Amino acid sequence: MQLFKKFAKYYKPYKAVFFLDMLCALVVSAVDLAFPQILSILTKTFFTQQSNVILNGLLKLGLALFFMYVIRTACRFYVTYQGHVMGAKMESDMRQDLFDQYERFSFSYYDRSNTGEMMSKLVSDLFDISELAHHGPENIFISAIKIIGSFVLLLMINVPLTLILSAVVVVMVLFSLYQNDKMQETFMDNRRKIASVNASLQDSLAGIRVVKSFANEEMEHKKFQTSNQQFLVSKESNYLRMGIFHSGNNFFEGMLFLTVLVAGGYFIAQGTLNAADLAVYALYINIFINPIEVLIEFTELLQKGISGFRRFTEVMETVPEIQDDPNAAELTNVKGSIDYKDVSFRYNEEESVLEHINVHVDAGRSVALVGPSGGGKSTLCSLLPRFYDVTSGAVCIDDKDVRTLTQQSLRNAIGIVQQDVYLFGGTVRENIAYGKPNATMDEIVEAAKEANIHDFILTLPDGYDTFVGERGARLSGGQKQRISIARVFLKNPPMLILDEATSALDNESEQYIQKSLDKLAHGRTTITIAHRLSTIRNADEIIVIDNDGIRERGTHETLLAKNGLYAKYYNMQFQGK
Repeated sequence: MQLFKKFAKYYKPYKAVFFLDMLCALVVSAVDLAFPQILSILTKTFFTQQSNVILNGLLKLGLALFFMYVIRTACRFYVTYQGHVMGAKMESDMRQDLFDQYERFSFSYYDRSNTGEMMSKLVSDLFDISELAHHGPENIFISAIKIIGSFVLLLMINVPLTLILSAVVVVMVLFSLYQNDKMQETFMDNRRKIASVNASLQDSLAGIRVVKSFANEEMEHKKFQTSNQQFLVSKESNYLRMGIFHSGNNFFEGMLFLTVLVAGGYFIAQGTLNAADLAVYALYINIFINPIEVLIEFTELLQKGISGFRRFTEVMETVPEIQDDPNAAELTNVKGSIDYKDVSFRYNEEESVLEHINVHVDAGRSVALVGPSGGGKSTLCSLLPRFYDVTSGAVCIDDKDVRTLTQQSLRNAIGIVQQDVYLFGGTVRENIAYGKPNATMDEIVEAAKEANIHDFILTLPDGYDTFVGERGARLSGGQKQRISIARVFLKNPPMLILDEATSALDNESEQYIQKSLDKLAHGRTTITIAHRLSTIRNADEIIVIDNDGIRERGTHETLLAKNGLYAKYYNMQFQGK
């Protein structure tokens, strides 16, 4: 019932269409039920009169029936067309809600989730939900009217025969309910297996360059084959259950006809039923069985839709780990001082990453974090824009705990340049404008000039309207990095995080990028993570951090003079130079 209530709320914006759809379905059902009754009445009254009376009345009768079926056709069209459109709109609403929910999740959710499986929930699951949204109420409503209506009319023809028929229907329903539970299990398993197929596909295609560079196509073939084969086995199990379900119900449908024939013949022999009434009875049996067949066929759609909606609600009911406080304030008039106050952090129940970290950065000053991989440098930076929340302690900007600020205003005040640059599929102009979606072309060009990428862009075939390819595949690493820097120039935030922004570049590209970064960092509070120590010599403070926490801190010169861990790293990089 809870699942039904959650599903029903998506009908709310389309109440008018829904109720008109049900009205049209009612008209269609009424016409179908009326025809055998009209035939029965005409057989006993109209067609027993003289031939001239029959001939004179046929035109009126034909026009009346023609008008009735024109109305039925119009109603059938509305049910088919607008009903499907309503289902598609509900699917679109659910897809938007699911996408928005994905956007709310913190990095922790993506750390433990697979993109392929998430896409499966967003696309294939919701298609089946759309079909259920349209066909569900319509099929149930029409079938209920036809079954109840035809059952009442069957009782009016012959009560004993109808009661015998009911016994067969009860056995048929019990069989269907039992098989329905079995089918539901297989449909849920189908969902999990196809999500696994999507995950394997996404993983292989996203890493296709690595696959080919290691000539590991055969390995990927086997990995995909495994998930694909598991899905096939799941489908086979599903089709076995469907085969038992459908063939069993077809058998019971045959038993209904057999019951009518044998029991009807017995009642004719007893003189309690005439042959004409049995013929009309047989017509109503067809109307009675047809909605049963529809419901049987609908069961497959129902199970697919329910299993898909369950997976949908699992995501929608997942509470984002990082949310705005109900009284969260906007971060305004940012000066840019940063404080990490006794900060500790761990991922779930895993081993602690950071323990009792204290760092202060004055507004407009620069701090560099150095140390071995896995020491917590990137994690420390991720706590500032609340990509993760501290386990204990507090991160403050201008003496305001970041947890008391709205995420949007907080992140608008922070610019991030990462080692792994992500460019969206689109043009150079669109990618730079991502830093400020409403930016003018002049602002975009100015940002590109600040990032030393403008002249290069002009050499491209379509200039700023040149497509960069998926993830910027048509550009070099240095070019992508400068576009990402232009993006941050355009955003113009008071605080910066530079996360190993030059570590993946060659020396020449590094020099260009470093000039752009120096210009970008001027006058802004900056936290830099760097492995190349030559890029941080001018930092106001350098903090050496490893698995044991903060080991050393000071300027480049003072740390070299200490001849400690920083000096060791520096000498390792520059020995022989």
